[in-house]
Order: sequence, then C-alpha cells, then structure tokens
Amino acid sequence: MKNYDVIVIGTGAGNIVTDAALAKGLSVAVIERGRFGGTCLNRGCIPTKVMVTAANRVREAREGSRIGVYADNVRMDWDVVSKRVWKKIDESPAIRTYYEQFPNVDTYSGTASFLDNHTLSVALDGGKSLTMKGKKIFIATGGRTNIPAIPGLEEAGYVDSEKFFGPDFPKKPYESLLIIGGGPIGCEFAHIFNAAGTKVTIVQHNVRLLPKEEPVVSDFLLGEFRRLGIAVELNKETLGVTGKDGKKVLSFRDRTTGEEGTAEAEEILVAPGIRPMTELLHLENTDVRLDSRGYIETNEFLETTAEGIWALGDVNGKAPFRHKANYEAEILAHNLFSDNPPDHWRWADYSAVPAVTYTYPEAAHVGMTEEEAKKKGHTVETAMNHYSTSAKGYALGFEPGDPDDGFVKLVIDKKTKDILGAHIVGPEASILIQPFVDALMAGSHTIHPIHEDIASETAKKLRALPLTRTLAPRSVYTFSETMTPHPSLSEVVMWTRYYYEKK
Repeated sequence: MKNYDVIVIGTGAGNIVTDAALAKGLSVAVIERGRFGGTCLNRGCIPTKVMVTAANRVREAREGSRIGVYADNVRMDWDVVSKRVWKKIDESPAIRTYYEQFPNVDTYSGTASFLDNHTLSVALDGGKSLTMKGKKIFIATGGRTNIPAIPGLEEAGYVDSEKFFGPDFPKKPYESLLIIGGGPIGCEFAHIFNAAGTKVTIVQHNVRLLPKEEPVVSDFLLGEFRRLGIAVELNKETLGVTGKDGKKVLSFRDRTTGEEGTAEAEEILVAPGIRPMTELLHLENTDVRLDSRGYIETNEFLETTAEGIWALGDVNGKAPFRHKANYEAEILAHNLFSDNPPDHWRWADYSAVPAVTYTYPEAAHVGMTEEEAKKKGHTVETAMNHYSTSAKGYALGFEPGDPDDGFVKLVIDKKTKDILGAHIVGPEASILIQPFVDALMAGSHTIHPIHEDIASETAKKLRALPLTRTLAPRSVYTFSETMTPHPSLSEVVMWTRYYYEKK
C-alpha cells in the first residue's frame, strides 16, 4: 500500500491544489475517473463557449442590418466548429503528461472509493485495483447531469452534456432538438443550435427560464428566444417519451391548468441541472457528511466533517462554476501549502459569486436579487439603465423602446446605499459585470462561519478572533481573491496577476 502526503481526486480545479503541493515537494497521488481536465475542459464551459461564440457571430451578422451592415448566406460551418471544440478537449492527455514528469507525483486513471477517512481503494481502468493512504485528501469530483425519471426516456435515447461531448457528438446540426430544462445549460444549447439552423423547443418545469435570474431578466430572454424562433414551454411536468415516425415525442402537462401537450424532435437533450459526483466515493465509510441533495458539506475553509478531508468545486454544492472552484482551490493552496500563518489565512465568501449564461444576449449577475434582499431584511431601492442610453449602445444599434434593448438593474440598500446585487442582460454582460464583482469584494471582511459545527481546532481559533482580512482595491493580489466569470474576456485582465506573481 502506498502512502502519500496528499491525494487529489479530480483534475479540474483540483489541479491548483496539486500544483501547490508539488511546489512544497510533497508526495501526491492524482486520481481521475474520466478525462483529465475535469468538467470545464471536457464537457462544460470551454467546449460550449467555443460553440456559443460561433453562434454569436451568426446572430450578429444576421442582425447587422440595423447598423447598415449586410451579410448574405451567413451560416455556421459545423465541421470547423467541431474541429475547434475537439482541439480544446484533446488537450486533456497533455495534463496527465505534465504531472507524470514529476518524480513525487503518481497519476491514476480509475474510480476512487473510501475504505476509511484516510484509505482509498482505486479501481483502475485496466481492471486492476490498489489501495493507498493519504494524510490530506481533497475531493474535487465535480457534478454530472441530473437525469429525471421520465417513462420511456431511456428506451427512446437522449444526450446530456456528458454524452454530447463524446462519441455521440453530432456530425451535423440536428434538424430538430427538444431540450428538457431551461436553466443555463439548456438555454446555451438552445442558442447554439438555433443559430445553426435547428428547430429548437425548450420544455421547462419552472414558470421561468433561468429562474435564478431577476424576473425581468428571465422575461427579457424569454422574449428574445421566442423572437429568434425558439419554442418555449414553461411550467410543464414531463410525462413520458415515445417514438413516432423516427422522431422522439415528449408528452407534458401544464402544472397549473392540467392541459396536456406534446413536442417532438430528432433528438432530446436533457439539461435540468446537475447532481454531485459522490455516489461512487462510498463516503458512508468516512465521517464526511452529505446534505439532503447528496452534496458534501464544507465550512468556509473547505473542511469537511472528517479531519484531513477537504471538498471543493461542484461537489460541495455552493455554486457550479469553474471560477468558484478555482477560488476555493486558491484558498486551500494559500492556507495549507504556503508559509502563511493561520492569522493570514483566507476563507470562502460566497456573497459575490458571479454567474453568466452565455445566451444571445448574455445574462450576468452577482449578489442578491431584489426578492432575496427583501427577505434578508433590507429596505431596497432599484435602479435600471438601458444600453440605448449610452453612445456605445446606440452604436450597437439599440434605440429606446426596442424589445431587445438590454439593461443593467442594481439592487441597492436604501439606508446605506450599498450595492446588494447587479443584474445585466445584453451584449458582453460577462465583461460588464466584473466591476461590480470587484467592488463587492474590495475592502475589509470579517470571517463568517459556514456550518459552525464543521471546525478544526485552527478554524475554531480563527473564528474566535474573529479573523479579518482587507482587500486593498489597488493591490495586484486582490485579484487572487476576487472571482472572474469563466470563461469571459475579463480573465485576460485577471490572469495578469498570475504571471506577475510567477516572475
């Protein structure tokens, strides 16, 4: 049985922890069940945004007439787009090759499961298995599509993001596509395939598209989707799937009226949300506690209820974004693998996690919605401003009253004038949201315990101080502790600090 200083399960944001441990000369085991690089590289934000960007260019060209630009026969070359998608995904093997050059790291392709708090069994892809022990274990296994139990779905067949970016990747755009789920993943795929010429239908259980956005943002995008020819069925309970004349037919019922209907398509994409990749870890053999949804509960230092085990990324249920996972990994690297004493430790603050949906147009937010702020006891004021009021907005072709005139909505505390939340829908919302993220994170912070019963002795002492930290607005290091939506062009600015620190 091998013994390691550090075991990292998952090779997405977990690689940041691995790099920090390697820099300290520690022995490290890296375990990956799928392709190295994690969800983001292989089936998430990177390949989807390659496709989204192509779809955006199609949309912009087709709508250029509003500013006097005309383009004929604008179309998406699926072969070129596909090659660019797989060029990024095929970077996966290089990640493993990179780690294999270090004498103090072992990489394993296989499925890890716990035998106790510090002992793992790994079922290797080749059929063999082995056991190992680790002093520090980091769980970064991510999430997977939450497939609903719809009668006939398995028999009819479907794709989700895991299957889509694999052998089932289409050789050409579908003629028609039915998407189950109107959250970020479903909406982004709807935009991609609509721009590619596919007849798209979304069937959404909620009464709104993107239900975590401000209602005015959801309504705006609903109008845009329908204007672009995307059919949207809201507030629908899915009843079953059957086959008819080579098509897949989904039956559904309105959750309010009880009226039933159907939608059919060449393919069904299932995108109702994610669930954590915890079921194969056999955490019942450990002291790690899960919540009612199956996510690993962690505190503000990413500690679990088991000493010496930490969890980061999608698997802890805080927010399913790569930038949030990177943020958590940077905290662990700073606290556990540097020379910083505990009174200089960082902790996770989830009050300013930016979120972006890369539709056309983009939707972005950070902080609270108006309803959330009121529920927390704030006396709320709001402010809105449309793209058309600015010179650049006019240059883009927006006029007051246009149905697609995007906007910014701020949620403000009436007494303190503090910004509680910012919500944007329109071109480049992913970039425009960044100043609000920076503003919400700058300044002095006092530690806010998460799951107070999860606490190492160090955590207890730091909470008792209480630990405080000031993020100076002008400091290059403040970038290290402020999230930037991934993947947005704001990362070009944010990652500059990384290259500065590595000089």
